Amino acid sequence: MPRKKTAGKYKLKTHKATAKRFRVTGSGKLVRTKIGKSHLRRQKSQRTKYLFDEMLPVKGRGIKKTIKRLAPYMSKNS
Repeated sequence: MPRKKTAGKYKLKTHKATAKRFRVTGSGKLVRTKIGKSHLRRQKSQRTKYLFDEMLPVKGRGIKKTIKRLAPYMSKNS
C-alpha cells in the first residue's frame, strides 16, 4: 500500500518550557503560573503558599505573540 501524500506543510516543534508555564483556559484566555513555586517554601507563610496556586492572565500583546510562536498548538481553535 503506498504512503499518503503530504499536504506540504511542516510540523512545528513546541517549546516545552513555554508549554509547561502557560495554559489556555476554556474561554481562550492565556494564563501563567506564579514564580517561586518550586523550592524554599518551608519558610514562607501558609497564606503565601496558598496564593501560589493562582493563575494570572497574560496581559501584554507582545508576550502573547511570542508564546503563540513558541507553542503553536497550545492555543484554542488552531
